[in-house]
Amino acid sequence: MIALAQGIVIVFGAFIIYVGLLMFINPEKARAILMKAGSTNFINYAEITIRMIPALAMILYADFSRYPDGLKLFGWFMLGTSAILYFVPRKVHHSFSLRAAEVLNPHYVRLLSPVSLLFGSVIIYCVI
Repeated sequence: MIALAQGIVIVFGAFIIYVGLLMFINPEKARAILMKAGSTNFINYAEITIRMIPALAMILYADFSRYPDGLKLFGWFMLGTSAILYFVPRKVHHSFSLRAAEVLNPHYVRLLSPVSLLFGSVIIYCVI
């Protein structure tokens, strides 16, 4: 179970790195994906549920990681915000993602990509 949790966290970190690369290489596509958040019931609840998987994995693996308190705190934060999103009306969630995509023009998305790359790398570093 612990090895599975570690693997899930590593895959999550790699996904965050992939998102950072996408933000740098194709910021328009990254914005288009952001604009779909909460757009349908399926996308909304699938997104929220899928977020809970790496959150639980971080909580489970935290005691074996380099930074147990930090990983556990982030896992609980992700899990808690995901649970809250189950009760936020889908249209509110979608409206928020549309406004965020509007503010984050392609230039800003590209500028933020190193943050995602660093964040994904730190997640992986914590568990290997």
